[in-house]
Amino acid sequence: MKFIKALISLAITGALMWALQTKFGDVPPLGNFLNPATGFWQNAESKNVTVSKTLKLKGLQAPVTIQYDENRIPHIFAQNDHDLYYAQGYVTASERLWQMDIQTRSASGRLAEVVGAKAMGVDRYHRRMGMVYGAENTLRGIMKDPVMSKVITAYSDGVNAYIKSLTPAGYPIEFKLLNYTPEEWKPINSAYLLKLMSETLAGGSNELAMTNVLNKFGAKVTNELFPDREMHEDPIIPAGTKWDFKPLPIPQPPAGFKAQLMAGMKVKDRVEGIGSNNWAISGSKTATGYPILANDPHLDLTFPSIWYQVQLAGPGVNVYGVSLPGAPCIVIGYNQKISWGVTNVDADILDWYQVKFKDVAKNEYWYNNQWNKVTKRIEVIRVLGQPDITDTVLYTVHGPVVYDNANLAKGGRANVPVGNALRWVAHDESDEFKTFYLLNRGKNYADYREALKYFSAPAQNFVFASADNNIAITPNGKLPLKYKDQGKFIMDSSNPANNWQGFIPNEQNPTVKNPPRGFVSSANQSSTDATYPYYINWQFALYERGKRINDRLGAMNNATVDSMRNLQTDTYSIRAQDILPTMLKYIDPEQLDDGQLAALKELKKWNRNLAANSVAAAIFNNWWQRFYRLTWNDSFGGDKTLLATPSADKTEELLLKNPNSVWFDDKRTPFKETAGDLLSRTFNATISDMSAKYGKMGTGWQWGKVKKFEVRHLANLPGFGSGNFESGGNGSTVNAIIDGHGPSWRMVVQLGKQTKGYGILPGGQSGNPGSFFYDDMLPTWKAGQLKELLFLQSATDKSARVKTTLTLSK
Repeated sequence: MKFIKALISLAITGALMWALQTKFGDVPPLGNFLNPATGFWQNAESKNVTVSKTLKLKGLQAPVTIQYDENRIPHIFAQNDHDLYYAQGYVTASERLWQMDIQTRSASGRLAEVVGAKAMGVDRYHRRMGMVYGAENTLRGIMKDPVMSKVITAYSDGVNAYIKSLTPAGYPIEFKLLNYTPEEWKPINSAYLLKLMSETLAGGSNELAMTNVLNKFGAKVTNELFPDREMHEDPIIPAGTKWDFKPLPIPQPPAGFKAQLMAGMKVKDRVEGIGSNNWAISGSKTATGYPILANDPHLDLTFPSIWYQVQLAGPGVNVYGVSLPGAPCIVIGYNQKISWGVTNVDADILDWYQVKFKDVAKNEYWYNNQWNKVTKRIEVIRVLGQPDITDTVLYTVHGPVVYDNANLAKGGRANVPVGNALRWVAHDESDEFKTFYLLNRGKNYADYREALKYFSAPAQNFVFASADNNIAITPNGKLPLKYKDQGKFIMDSSNPANNWQGFIPNEQNPTVKNPPRGFVSSANQSSTDATYPYYINWQFALYERGKRINDRLGAMNNATVDSMRNLQTDTYSIRAQDILPTMLKYIDPEQLDDGQLAALKELKKWNRNLAANSVAAAIFNNWWQRFYRLTWNDSFGGDKTLLATPSADKTEELLLKNPNSVWFDDKRTPFKETAGDLLSRTFNATISDMSAKYGKMGTGWQWGKVKKFEVRHLANLPGFGSGNFESGGNGSTVNAIIDGHGPSWRMVVQLGKQTKGYGILPGGQSGNPGSFFYDDMLPTWKAGQLKELLFLQSATDKSARVKTTLTLSK
């Protein structure tokens, strides 16, 4: 009996040992993960920091001094360019290695290698849309540049120096959870980050949805509901600006395009985009007499942050700002002479072309009156625990055919048309990092303009201010030379007249310097008025954020840094200002019960601010969204065909100018409704729904409680995010915080004899959840405050804020 018990004990022990070393589904081998010597225990960090430390690293040419401040922001001082970017790569990897790895895996279609078959759809899509192809071309452009090739190589060497110093105990916790090891960093990985940013900001498309609208409703309705210019506009380049250049001849649309738009009339809810804000105000309107620049790019908010704060100082450069983890230089920032920031232009730099293949073999396609051979690119996708998958992607003169058959499209992106080739600026050879290298060293307006020549994609509104009292803004990038509305719909790939006819000359991109109004600004709205000779796009972010910013800046005098901070956190709703009085006009108090009357009273006394503690803000937002959906869902929703939905601005225009429009008639009822009928119905439904969800009107109805918000972990790992917290604003306010998006970096720079910067991240510098510096800046960000940024002038500068000195030597 004792012998049997011993055997059973040995069997259980053996099974347990096997189980602890085996991966089950998404659960890592628990033996490795729980190992006290190498497991997750080793990722805990003390809040107490080492005062000084010295490391010897191969590849350095001279000693480098790195001063870390109280938020663990590194201030790097090097004696040459090579060591500066080597050190930047090293320190960034030391805090953000897993983030760098997983983002480049995503862009290059290699997630399935570490998470298995569930990532196959993303990997295949990124391979087939040409992310790797585009990164290869960008790297080619970088390596041709004698300066930037050395910069990106030094940065990669620094990252690898850190990777080589790691033992399994020191791997970031996500590597342990996913049970894989860091791999060598290559220069192309930095190029992948550019492609990922291009996909995020300029990789979307509604051409399939717009083509479906055209086919269903005809040209007359399409042109009426989807105009090239919205009713409300407040463009980035002030209306009336004169263009001091002779434009190139504008391409003419082919006959087929004209016929399509002149055709006889045939009798997914729109998600409001989240954008960014930037502006610069002239010294004539500030308290110091020098310009102030502000920028708050709105992107997905995650732990770790999309940005990494750093100061870079070396021969000819001393610059502070935020970088992309995995890429050299500073993207948004300032030095002693200039400051700059970016928002997305939303230029149309991605088009779809319907391909006519010769036969089912798809080896040839019709173009320019002859059959042409496709180019085939073989993509091998490795999948954890499964055989490799070999995918053949067809390329035409326009680019990759993302889904060449319906089976590939199943489970893919709904907005990608089957059998279409993709033309995308992000596929072209480029050298974007050169722009930031030059801006980091810039001294004046001429340097700013020179730097912008190298930036291709995604097109950005580059705002600028200098200590010599200049301000400017330029919607800038590699902008295709197109005929009007080219790319609004899917095009015929066989006709060369549909090709891009070159690019708008960089010096003719719209720009304005020192405008009479005393400020420049952008909030992703239309770039110019109708007098600009070139076509950039037919749709942009709606005007509300830009209008509010311009109203506030226009009224400012003796502006300060705090004036800018308050504007960045502004939650006033221009939309409510424009339409709430009309909406309320259609509500008859005599027809309301007590709860509805209380809600109506709350709306009537509302100050139009979407503050976190505002009950009226929650009522208005819910009411407006319900009214918008009810207006369009009967015609643009309900079936499986992907259709674009008219904009909020078009809905407002109909409400204000044509309340009896046929579009307000709900075709699902036997009655003929007007805007007033829909507003009354949706108001009652809103109050009923909110009462059911949140109880009697009170604190539970406050906007911050209704609109839950969380900064999530990049991989959505439970427990690694911030948890829900209350916040104000929405997608149409300056402080645009909603649905996981928001200000990913708030920065204000006061130019002058002694330039000072202020900024905050919604998180921390460290990517390690076990670090105090993982989320230490989030409370300041949530409070709408900024921290004065420590801008050291030399490695020997004394500051009580410096907590650690790291010396790197060869």
